Amino acid sequence: MREHVDADAVVAATQALVRVDTRNPPGDEARVVAACRELLDPLGAAVEVVEPRPGRASVVAALPRSGKPVLVVNGHLDVVPINAADWTVDPFGAEVADGRVWGRGTADMKGGIAAAIEAVAALRRSGREPAWDLVFHLVADEERGGRWGTQVLVEEGFCQGVAACLVPEPTDLGVCVAERGLLVAHLTTLGHPAHGSAPRQGISAIETAAKVVLALHAADFGDEAHPLLGRPTANIGQIAGGSGHNTVAETCQVTLDRRVLPGATLESTLAVVEAKLREIGDADLRYEVEVEVFGEASELEADHPFAGLVGRCVAEATGRQPEVIGMPFTTDARFVRNGAGVPAVVCGPGGIAQAHVHDEWVAVDRLVDAAAAFATLYAAA
Repeated sequence: MREHVDADAVVAATQALVRVDTRNPPGDEARVVAACRELLDPLGAAVEVVEPRPGRASVVAALPRSGKPVLVVNGHLDVVPINAADWTVDPFGAEVADGRVWGRGTADMKGGIAAAIEAVAALRRSGREPAWDLVFHLVADEERGGRWGTQVLVEEGFCQGVAACLVPEPTDLGVCVAERGLLVAHLTTLGHPAHGSAPRQGISAIETAAKVVLALHAADFGDEAHPLLGRPTANIGQIAGGSGHNTVAETCQVTLDRRVLPGATLESTLAVVEAKLREIGDADLRYEVEVEVFGEASELEADHPFAGLVGRCVAEATGRQPEVIGMPFTTDARFVRNGAGVPAVVCGPGGIAQAHVHDEWVAVDRLVDAAAAFATLYAAA
């Protein structure tokens, strides 16, 4: 199938998507809808735009149907922010150099979307018939939790009757069947102000916040390891508090990033965190919790037939048997697996080491490999 992939076409498709700035926040994925249409219209796709909030647009594109099982390809159109001063290339230039396409979103995950679209054209060039009715879900908001993208599509029934789902996030074409969930919570410690010259006349929220940090950050919660996901983690990534150097701090906020395993709920995750805080044993520790995001972990059985099919197609296209893996972070596959009950595999070009970094890139050869693997999948059932 690789001989039927047009390398120039998959590069051009990647460039067309990357050159549209869809940083989230704010998102504004509506800006890239026209580029999506230009890629999908030649395939005869019927395109519907779902826009639950102004600018937060997702594209649902169904290729001509013939009553076969429905395969959804789910890819997100938003990208993470940049610090332009740290880039040595134009973040939205999508330049090609050294066998790579450079720019924000090349690996995560506009290159994967481009490969999945080029795979349709490659399949047609090969003369083989598709084994699936293909539908593309090109979605908003994945980078900030998916509330205005895949979650909306699942809630509004766009995954009903779907047989399987491919999510071409960067896995270096490994077959990912499991991913951790995510809790982002803001813990605000509450103190009592006093003059800075008499710190023990007050209760410092910064001091109690320090105890919270020491109790939670990289702590051992006694969890058992998952065979693909390891153990849950806790990271305190932000802290802010106090009103001035000469006042005992009345409030201090720390932000917790807790990665959890399949089966954990919001309630059980918070309960574990609060139990850890009770172990501090400080009568002055008072705090409030505000949950920003909770995304459940999800998994598909490693020996599920769809996972095996994806693995065989990658092997056929590349000559290398892919590894079955888990991810320590969260993707939109969780909505499809947990909310819609659809088997979903995450598998795409690029490595996670290239995602969210300065000078992001994806290798042209890997885009071609991915397009060949996806075309092989489209022809198999």
